[in-house]
Amino acid sequence: MTRHPHVQMAGSVGALKRGLRFPEIRIPHIPLLHTVLDFFRKNTVMTVALCAALATTLAVPVDSQYAGYFDFKTLSCLFCVLAVVCALKNVRFFYILAERIVRCCKNARLSVLALVYITFIGSMLIANDMALLTFLPLGYFVLSTTGKEKYMAVTFILQNIAANLGGMLTPFGNPQNLYLYTKFNIPAGEFMAIMAPPFLLAIAMITLCCLIFIKAEPMKVAQENVSLPKGRTALYLILFALSIAIVFRGIPYQIGLVVIPAVLMVADRKALKMVDYPLLLTFVFFFVFAGNMARIDMVQQVFSALMEKSALLVSVISCQFISNVPSSILLSQFTGNYADLLVGVNIGGVGTLIASLASLITFSQYTAHNPGKSGYYVKVFSAFNFTFLFVLTGFMLLMKLI
Repeated sequence: MTRHPHVQMAGSVGALKRGLRFPEIRIPHIPLLHTVLDFFRKNTVMTVALCAALATTLAVPVDSQYAGYFDFKTLSCLFCVLAVVCALKNVRFFYILAERIVRCCKNARLSVLALVYITFIGSMLIANDMALLTFLPLGYFVLSTTGKEKYMAVTFILQNIAANLGGMLTPFGNPQNLYLYTKFNIPAGEFMAIMAPPFLLAIAMITLCCLIFIKAEPMKVAQENVSLPKGRTALYLILFALSIAIVFRGIPYQIGLVVIPAVLMVADRKALKMVDYPLLLTFVFFFVFAGNMARIDMVQQVFSALMEKSALLVSVISCQFISNVPSSILLSQFTGNYADLLVGVNIGGVGTLIASLASLITFSQYTAHNPGKSGYYVKVFSAFNFTFLFVLTGFMLLMKLI
């Protein structure tokens, strides 16, 4: 019996499939490639800044003017402050100091007030993101060990708001402050005078929220027997004073750029490794992005017109979409009104989750301790943050009319 050719072919194909084993296609594991990809995934804002910078090179090809984009003094000051703060964090200086203050409080309301005030003041000294990384774990420890987890979301959110708004008073309190302070060469006294009104209103609002939303329930914080290494702590405090003197232009930044890394290479190399280098790279990439945008005629005309109408309002709105650091770098190219820009990018740090890098830090810390509650957190976060945003913006716009 002769088989139909199609049947014969089908049988042959089936036999061929059964008889042959096709090799598996494997993608080679390249450790360096995976490390690089993980680095970019973990640093989303930096990656976006890099993509934005590369995109603008299509409109403005690389030339000699690129060298003028970078503010090396800002980058140097930021590096010095971050490095010393990392060294102080490694000896648990800020944590131990805060823990002793909170331990004196006898109820939940006073404890949360202490946590929020410590974060507020800490952001003025060690920058907002570092203040949160230092004091959020303390907030979790205090509330979880005393059975007051119900206040966790509100406490974290108020600490986050305190970090974003507390840093507005000093040039080194927020990264965008340091950049604008350096770019426009703002006198220290004038800087603080500009930021004092929203700063004081922020203190009043934060205090009121603690009094309203946290009950005066009895609680006692357990004591941790941890001591500070006196010699290293004293050394790091001297370096911190040096870095602040550099920010306030009392000492040339080149001296700090040599002395601080040299001392830490001997005293604490880990601190140099812990520096937030992605933040520094974010500045570098946004310098390129902003510099190129300022050289595109249409963009310059549009942004200059918007900033002329209301630099304060434009900067506040911009922060809600591209965060406060990139907003300050971009918008500074189109206005000389540094006072309104400075206020706008500071109060604009509250609002959406992406308005400030610090808010993303708080969100990740909360969800790590409270899995499955991200939706609840975002609702409460939005209610508090937009209230602060509308009140502070309205207040500053009203002050301009008076």
